[in-house]
Amino acid sequence: MAAASASLSHLLLAPRRRTPPNPSHHPSRPITTALPRRSRPAPAISAAASDLLSPAPSLKSRLAAGDTLYGLFLLSFSPTLAELAALAGYDYVVVDMEHGPGGIPEALACLRALDAARTPAVLRLPEASAVWAKKALDLGPAGLMLPAVESPAAAAEAVSHCRYPPRGVRGAAHPIIRASAYGLDDSYLSRCEDDTLIICQVETATGIAEVDAIAAVDGVDVVQMGPLDLSASMGYLWDPGNRKVRAALREAERKVLEARKKKVAAAAAGNAAYLGGFAMQNDPPEQLKLRGYHMVAGAVDIGMFRKAALDDVKRFREAVMEIGEEGDEEEEKEEKENDGYWSE
Repeated sequence: MAAASASLSHLLLAPRRRTPPNPSHHPSRPITTALPRRSRPAPAISAAASDLLSPAPSLKSRLAAGDTLYGLFLLSFSPTLAELAALAGYDYVVVDMEHGPGGIPEALACLRALDAARTPAVLRLPEASAVWAKKALDLGPAGLMLPAVESPAAAAEAVSHCRYPPRGVRGAAHPIIRASAYGLDDSYLSRCEDDTLIICQVETATGIAEVDAIAAVDGVDVVQMGPLDLSASMGYLWDPGNRKVRAALREAERKVLEARKKKVAAAAAGNAAYLGGFAMQNDPPEQLKLRGYHMVAGAVDIGMFRKAALDDVKRFREAVMEIGEEGDEEEEKEEKENDGYWSE
């Protein structure tokens, strides 16, 4: 694929060859020997264009470099909102097939929008199964998020769904799938398992009790806390901020973070997953970052639009114009010209 890209760039950037004039078209003009012209060099590729042509760093490499990654959950399956989220600067976007209405075709449209904006996409699967993992991985996401992992055995099985034999059970169609550029990327098989981020969600009381063992399973890159499902499994569906739920989360966080610190400090063998989490109303993303989370999902597109829509309607309903206030409109116009409304 690299060779194909290079040849295409050569064709696009090469200077045009001018056809020398034919003297027979102008018989009255004397024939002269044309002096050789200095060939103009091909235009240099700008820094911005060079960035677009170079591969974006993987989520794994950024985590290894010590970056704290901030992401958005996409439940609308809107490619436009996916693109906007990428342009806004989110480090990754989770396309949510567990709770969102879309499936593989809708997820593919969002992946194309995110790839064009050079933002990694993570697909959250409806369930941790071999069939869903195979179909999702063939699209070429940066990572998979696997729900409701409750034991080390379940985590190991989920990882096996993401690996080709003999290390796993993933079905092989690499010569024709999007993940390998439809067979044009010769390096795909050698790097796909190293590049793909595997995120196991731990979101039940049973899973929390095994969180340190789950984080130690080979191939589990991130353990993602699930506070809402955890509160439901503990009997506090209507009270996700309950002190018992918060205490269980803090204990799980401590175990995962301590294991990660020990591995880094001692350069020890074995796996120690990064810590990921969802921000909640009672636990905002800034707090997760301060507590040491490596990946933080801070917002949901549906929730952001809901809040903006409700606020917009509320402003309109509560607006009251008193007699004699018409002159204030021009003063307020400049303040509101960038508030998201259409301008004419």
